[in-house]
Amino acid sequence: MNKKDVANIRKQFKINNDLLKISDIYNVYIMKDSSDIYHHQSQPFAMLDQDQQELFMGNFKKLLAGQMDEKLFELKFQRNAENSSQLILHQGLLSSDVEDWKEQMLKIVGKMLVNRQYEMDIVVTFIRAEYLKPTKRRNEEAEESERDRVYSHPFILCSINNTQEPKKELLFDYVEREFKYHFVVDPIINLNAPIAGFLFPAFSDNSADVNHILYSAGKVHEPDYSFIEDVLNGEEIMTAQDDKIVFEEIIKDVTGDQLNTSTLANVYEEINRMIVENEEEEQPKLDTKDVERVLTMSGIENINTEKVEAAFQKIIDDDKYEIKASNILPKFNSKSIKISTKIANISISPQDLRYVKQVHLAGKRYLMIEVEEDTVIEGFTMIPEAFGGSQGE
Repeated sequence: MNKKDVANIRKQFKINNDLLKISDIYNVYIMKDSSDIYHHQSQPFAMLDQDQQELFMGNFKKLLAGQMDEKLFELKFQRNAENSSQLILHQGLLSSDVEDWKEQMLKIVGKMLVNRQYEMDIVVTFIRAEYLKPTKRRNEEAEESERDRVYSHPFILCSINNTQEPKKELLFDYVEREFKYHFVVDPIINLNAPIAGFLFPAFSDNSADVNHILYSAGKVHEPDYSFIEDVLNGEEIMTAQDDKIVFEEIIKDVTGDQLNTSTLANVYEEINRMIVENEEEEQPKLDTKDVERVLTMSGIENINTEKVEAAFQKIIDDDKYEIKASNILPKFNSKSIKISTKIANISISPQDLRYVKQVHLAGKRYLMIEVEEDTVIEGFTMIPEAFGGSQGE
């Protein structure tokens, strides 16, 4: 799934949307001390009152929020996994019987509780639903409505949420004119910050892919690898941070860690061009040949296939690995590159990196920024000085 696919289904989670049909919701309450299922309950989603529906809709939207490879991860299922979650979820997806669907979901919960102790009581919520995607855009003049022909996407969504201890409060009773101690025994289910979850199957444009699942982490850059591998049976993943580190180390190895800012700006521009040219297609990835081409096009000399392949093998032990271009490119049209020094912190965009240089003069290092206009500080226009000189010289 790409960010467009996720955005399309995420925006469907709203009340009275005829393109989203949630048939059933199933809540499972798990105790932290014993890791036992204390209670579970299912009902048709339509039977919830509107306030409850809105709470869950907000929870599902939060679950699907975030960037791919940072908070959301498309996982490929492991082959021949024992007690395969792919098979369990697929059977649940195809089941027309609510009790059978619940039985399959309890199998997933059972896998969650193997050798796992949660810090708080948790609630695992499953829904089974259908997303109806129109085959064409709305045309007010056409006799046939866009809703007459749709793609049907059945799916299962799981959201895992912590509980919170109820607050102990001191209240003032206006009628009796006295202070009262107020304590609610019931724990509060925190639907504002899901700690994990998933969407099955993954979607790509108008097709469902039962060989992949979309996993959502609780926090950015903090996927739960145990949950991914042991519960969902997903293959090993590389996060956006991992890809960025791998790319940086490969570039350092190939160039001998000698890369000036102008050349780095060229590298970023070349990668950005790849992303823009493939915007409507599958997300571009860089293999050894692509990295070789990017570096050569950026003006780096003495680059060859053997050197790049050797760097891939050395850094990631796989000369066939492909790096997602979007994972290694700082946000191109914003000041996404941070330069930190003891004196000042500076933010610039990747395309403006070429105007920044580190220079040596009289045994000292300077950060030099090329500007096209006068520099104003606190309303005062700085007086141009000769390089290396001082005011009044």
